[in-house]
Amino acid sequence: MGDTVTTDDVPAQPVPCLDPASTAALGAVVGELHRRLRRAVAQHANCLPLPEAQVELLLLVRANPDVSVKDAACRLHAAPNTVSTLVRDLVAAGLLHRECAPADRRTARLRLTDAAHARIADHEQQRAVLLSAAVSRLSPEARATVMAATPHLARLADLLIP
Repeated sequence: MGDTVTTDDVPAQPVPCLDPASTAALGAVVGELHRRLRRAVAQHANCLPLPEAQVELLLLVRANPDVSVKDAACRLHAAPNTVSTLVRDLVAAGLLHRECAPADRRTARLRLTDAAHARIADHEQQRAVLLSAAVSRLSPEARATVMAATPHLARLADLLIP
């Protein structure tokens, strides 16, 4: 018998049980693709990759300028003191501005520095170049399949953490 799956936009419906080995293989290959791509981009950009938690915070701040440390912690599902440490390190690295809110001096607002914007843009450009080169070496059929899977993988990511 199948499990029941419920999402915000899809009613509950029975689905066949997924093969645990195939599901594990999907997770492993997505993780390995991410790790290899991160290493390759850092190597081509000639800089040390930032820790994953710092990258997540920078991307959150880029999407939500002037987010508070408390809100960032909530959105990242992290402890406020953990995010405060990340903020401290990123401010010291010149990648993040931390300013007190005028209305409440206890609330810190976060914004990316110009250096962070440049680093993220360079990273995204390098990533696109490296992925394009790798995808172009696939057969036309494999290339079409991989590219067609992109929106489904994005949706899968959305389903993991709301």
